[in-house]
Amino acid sequence: MSAELIEGATLILEDRVETGSVRIEGGRITGIDVARDGATVLPAKGRILAPAFVDIHGDAFERQLMPRPGVMVTTEAALLETDRQLAANGIATAYHALTLSWEPGLRSVETGWQVVRALEGLRGRLTADNRIQLRWETFCPEAEPLIAHVLAGPDRPALAFNDHTTSALLHPEIAVHDRPFDHVKDYPVTDMTTAAFMQKMSERARRSRMTTADFVELIARVWARRAEVPGDIARVAALARAHGAPMLSHDDSQVETRDYYRALGARVAEFPMHERVFLAARAAGDPIVLGAPNAMRGGSHLGSPGAAEMIARGLCDILASDYYYPAMLGAVTRLHADRVAPLPVLWNLVSRNPARAMGLNDRGRIAPGLRADLILIDWPAGQPPAPLRTFVAGRGGYSALPARPLAEPAF
Repeated sequence: MSAELIEGATLILEDRVETGSVRIEGGRITGIDVARDGATVLPAKGRILAPAFVDIHGDAFERQLMPRPGVMVTTEAALLETDRQLAANGIATAYHALTLSWEPGLRSVETGWQVVRALEGLRGRLTADNRIQLRWETFCPEAEPLIAHVLAGPDRPALAFNDHTTSALLHPEIAVHDRPFDHVKDYPVTDMTTAAFMQKMSERARRSRMTTADFVELIARVWARRAEVPGDIARVAALARAHGAPMLSHDDSQVETRDYYRALGARVAEFPMHERVFLAARAAGDPIVLGAPNAMRGGSHLGSPGAAEMIARGLCDILASDYYYPAMLGAVTRLHADRVAPLPVLWNLVSRNPARAMGLNDRGRIAPGLRADLILIDWPAGQPPAPLRTFVAGRGGYSALPARPLAEPAF
């Protein structure tokens, strides 16, 4: 079995940065700073070698499925292109945030089945480890057969509890990050007959290829079955627990919400919307996920807490690509430039920590015995970094050869 030695790179390890070499054989890291011993040598002086990214929530694949509003393309072609984008951005493990909603169109259960079937058929042709986050809208019991199918499959998925129905119907006088627990008896509902609500629903209607009036009528029917939702949640959570799938709750605005989902087994807090939820999650030992675009851009486009501040306060453990795959490297770059935390700490946010949260203890770090999921980066001083090579279980998943000569990295 042939071996490869990536020699003389600047290594980003779990707790330090140092110059060294990494040996790969049989898809695994077999040594750090060991002899060549017949291995094929890849000279890497002046380059950065780091663990490849583990992305636990990415929905940018939707732009391959629907590159223009209302325009869908072949699912297989979209997923093959998505896989190429993952590898080119250093993402070796990706959980596609597959929204399973009562909405027709892009985020429907029907589309969900198409994506699941296509991934199953393409498994042997994909470069990255493509997995699924079952991003379940809790008002959509029609998704349960699909959820059960994916949970029973060979690639253990994650299950995320989403409730964009109650937030969509929230009375406009209440900010979304202050909305009450979703299942309170007297939830403050907006007037669905107003022009403002019709305007608010227009974009979602277009995505669903419906008229706004028809979409509003649909969401009213969905809301009418609200009393059944807690039972549906309990049943799906029990199924996920039975399969040992990691669970997350999404956009929690109240401590009560986080407590509710934690009690069901959802130990990961994904995109909390208020400081009180961050503090409650940290006190309970729940991993906290924020979007890498938030950190890369310097703030959330929704007005949620800023990732940089939360990282500095020890209230963020994981950064996910969210809607933009390049943001994982972009976030680390900006946070490093702003001296938010040491580079190994920042890199753990996109590799070690998400791997641990998903129970993937065979990846996310550079250490002997682990999967050789690695990214080789060109990062000259004063310039943005660019991935040169991505290794997925030792395989060359992506390769780019810039014209510039080797130079020392920025650090």
